[in-house]
Amino acid sequence: MTYLVTGLSVLLIAAIVFTLVLVIRRSEIFDRIIGIGVIGTKTTVLLAYLGLLFGRPDAFVDIALTYGLLNFVVNLVVARYFGWEGARE
Repeated sequence: MTYLVTGLSVLLIAAIVFTLVLVIRRSEIFDRIIGIGVIGTKTTVLLAYLGLLFGRPDAFVDIALTYGLLNFVVNLVVARYFGWEGARE
């Protein structure tokens, strides 16, 4: 079980790095916002995997849920701000 969770965590970290590279290379602001949201979602899952790896899933799931909720709210606020900025032009 430990090898499976470790392997999945490494694959998830590779996916996060790949998504980060794509976010940096894109020029549209909404593409970047969506990319940051994807990174936040993958980080939430990574926190849950780390909880399994360290044997404390209860604490890490609480942190992951808090991080996921914060990520969602920040993405909504940023998207709404840039959506209104684009509508004014």
